Amino acid sequence: MNAQFDPNNNIIKLCLQGMIMEENKKAEEAALLFQKAWTEATDDFERFFAAYYVSRHQKNVSDRLKWLEEALQLALKVNEITVISALPSLYSNIAQCYHDLGDFEEARRNEDLSKSSKLKHNDKGPFYHGTKADLQIGDMLTPGGISNYKPELKMNHIYFTAILNGAGLAAALARGDGRERVYVVEPLGEFENDPNVTDKKFPGNPTHSYRSQEPLKIVGEVTEWLRQTPEELRNWRERLANNKGEIIN
Repeated sequence: MNAQFDPNNNIIKLCLQGMIMEENKKAEEAALLFQKAWTEATDDFERFFAAYYVSRHQKNVSDRLKWLEEALQLALKVNEITVISALPSLYSNIAQCYHDLGDFEEARRNEDLSKSSKLKHNDKGPFYHGTKADLQIGDMLTPGGISNYKPELKMNHIYFTAILNGAGLAAALARGDGRERVYVVEPLGEFENDPNVTDKKFPGNPTHSYRSQEPLKIVGEVTEWLRQTPEELRNWRERLANNKGEIIN
């Protein structure tokens, strides 16, 4: 199975719509969208993704535990980097459920599993950066630019992803009047999961989103990717405009 986060995937679209409902304090509408995603999922990755969000809207601890363990088993079954990054969070949330239920032995066991599953990422790329800037092969992308989403914020990191369509979406949402560009980039130093999405919006780091304080070298350019429709872009821009959360810089 090629488990990949794709913003054009119908199940992921449903979950993103559910997240918007959550942000707007519409819990019941969100729960219905997540349940719809679970019902319509067609493979283990989609079911894993939906189950994670369904778990967040359970009324009692036992039901939340059931859905978290469902998501865990699906993640272990898929066993690809897209879902493996979610294991520490899944085990930790399961441990909290057992703790709340008074089963402290299972709580400790899952906390240990959470710690042992925190492996350093081994994503080998290729990596992409979406922008509207007109750049050349060999140019360096460095931190210090202005945030696409909060113009008053100077960024301490440079961001990139291993998912082409994700970089294409970033290019479409980027500031500027130039045409959308997606560059193939090579990190020249250490990089980390983007904490603005990892375990904050998504389970683990399914978007393969990373950031670095070291430069990225442009080594190529991609001209073909699956583009969002005008309506989808409007929805993304509205969501970003309404987002009151702080950017972890």
